[in-house]
Formats: sequence, C-alpha cells, structure tokens
Amino acid sequence: MEKLFDAEPNHPGVAHYLIHSYDKPQLAELGLPAARRYAQIAPFAPHAVHMPSHIFARVGDWPASIQSNRASIDATRKTAAMHMGGAGHQFHAMDFLIYAYLQSGREADAQKVIDEVKVMPEMHMGDGMDMQAFAMSKFPAMYALELHRWTDAAGLQVIDKAESGDRAYTYWARAIGNARGGNLAGAKKDLAEIETIGKARVKHKNKYDSDWVEMLRQEASAWVLHGDGKNDEAISTLKKVADHEDSIGEEPTSMPAREMLADLLLELRRPADALAEYQGDLKFNPKRFNGLYGAARAAEMAGQTSQAAEYYALLIKTCQGASSERPELKKARETAVAAK
Repeated sequence: MEKLFDAEPNHPGVAHYLIHSYDKPQLAELGLPAARRYAQIAPFAPHAVHMPSHIFARVGDWPASIQSNRASIDATRKTAAMHMGGAGHQFHAMDFLIYAYLQSGREADAQKVIDEVKVMPEMHMGDGMDMQAFAMSKFPAMYALELHRWTDAAGLQVIDKAESGDRAYTYWARAIGNARGGNLAGAKKDLAEIETIGKARVKHKNKYDSDWVEMLRQEASAWVLHGDGKNDEAISTLKKVADHEDSIGEEPTSMPAREMLADLLLELRRPADALAEYQGDLKFNPKRFNGLYGAARAAEMAGQTSQAAEYYALLIKTCQGASSERPELKKARETAVAAK
C-alpha cells in the first residue's frame, strides 16, 4: 500500500485503506501522511474528510480531529441537501468531534453538539440503525464520565428504542456513576441489565458485538467489586480488559480501561502503581485530558514533582485556547504558576 501511495498520492482508495491499516495505537503515527493527504484529495466527500480523524484521535492531535469532523458534518449536510442521502453519517463524525472537544477543554462545545442532536429529525443508516438513539445513548454518557460527573452518569436515561449494545453503553455509564457516587445497589441493578443484554447477544452469535458488551460488563463489575471492598478482584478485572483493549486497538472514543485501572489505583492510594498505568495508557491514548491529569496527580503523590509539572504543563498546552472551567485544569495552572 505504501508503494502504491508513493506512486499514486492522489488516489483516494489507497489513502483510505492505509488509514484503516494504521488505525491501531501501535501504528497510528505511520498513518499521519495518509491522513493529512486524504482530506485534500476528496474535500467534499463526508467520509473522506472524517477518516483522517481516526489517526488524529490516535495521536492526540485534537485540533486536527476537530477540523476533520466539523468538515465531515458540513459535507454530510451539503450532500443530504442535494438529495444524495447519507445524512446519518454525521453522527459518526459527531462521536469523534465530541470526544476531541472533551480531551481539549472544550466541554461547552461538546455540550452544544449534544443539544443539537436532541432536536434533530430522526435519521437512520442503511441498515436501519436509529442514529439519534445511538447518539443520545452514547454522547451524554461520554460527557458525564469524562467530566467525572458521577451523579449525572447515574441518572442517564436509557433510550428504549436504542439497539441493545447502545443500551448496554448507557447502563455501563450508569453503573460506574452509581458505584463511584456511592450508590452500590443502583450500580448492581445496572450491571444486571448489562448481563442480560450480554446473554441475549451471545445467542445471536456475533462475536465482536458480544465481546464488546462483555468488556462493558467487566468494567462496570470492577467498580462494583471496588464498592464491595474486593479491590484485588477489581484491579485484576480492569487489567484483563485493559490488556485486551491494547491488543485489539479499540476505537478511541471512549474511556480506556487502563486509565480506569489507574484511577482505581490512585483512589486506593497507590500512586506509584497508578502512575505506571497512566504512563502505559498515554502511550496508546496520548494527550487524553484525564490521563494527563491523573498522571500528574499520581506523580505528585509519589513525590515526583518534576514529572508532575511536566504532565500539568502538557495538559495546559493541550487545552490552550479553551475556556474550560474544569477544576483539574485550574489545579494544573495553579501548580504551574507556583513552580515559577
């Protein structure tokens, strides 16, 4: 493919498949030339201008990912207005757009996208999938968990008409929100709902879908185990999921399991162990807001002040130009000022 790309740098198919080939955390850097080229080749094709963000999200280039997905949404709406179909495609771009906003301190912009989705007309993909149901299952859950708003996560509404995997995602966020917010009984009810969905999906013999729901179940169960004081089991569960995620290169629009593991270790006052996990996760998911802040806090608690300062500085740089009022960013800025 690379030889073809050298010979045919303007061939959209070659760039497209190179991006897919490199869409893994271990390989993402190698996909940057194709990603940067693809949007120039086909600037009016909605999927073409979105595809580079698969690489940009992998390497933590949030401004480029934002630009890519906003262009994709605009292109989708223009083609739909010309009766060329495919209006539902914009929700995939919105997924990546909200994720990039949340990593770069632009949560107000993320909320605007969510508010826009709420009033959009019903749209379906070619396979009949209800895209509003998908979006309203995932986007508010992403927002609540990324901002650590456990009460909001626990109170998420399950969209009845959503596909079962999307409902599982909502229950996953609710379970984590309830568990981390202290409502263990509520978390266990949500976990039971995920288990029910998981059993039904196994019967359909779609291994990818059933494996994904099982990952959600295990992550939720880890926080329930933590709530029950079974911390060794919770750590073991999250480590298993994290290792699996690393091996398959899960699509980067959700909270990584290894970051959750690091959060748990930090909560258990094991900063050195937490720092090692944050660092491992940041290699595969660079410049994630919570990963950078968590690494800074873990380093600080472990007495590694210079390393903490580096992570705080990178967090500030990553959110440069944002108007975020997140307490984590305020703490990073205060630490930077105090160090001068």
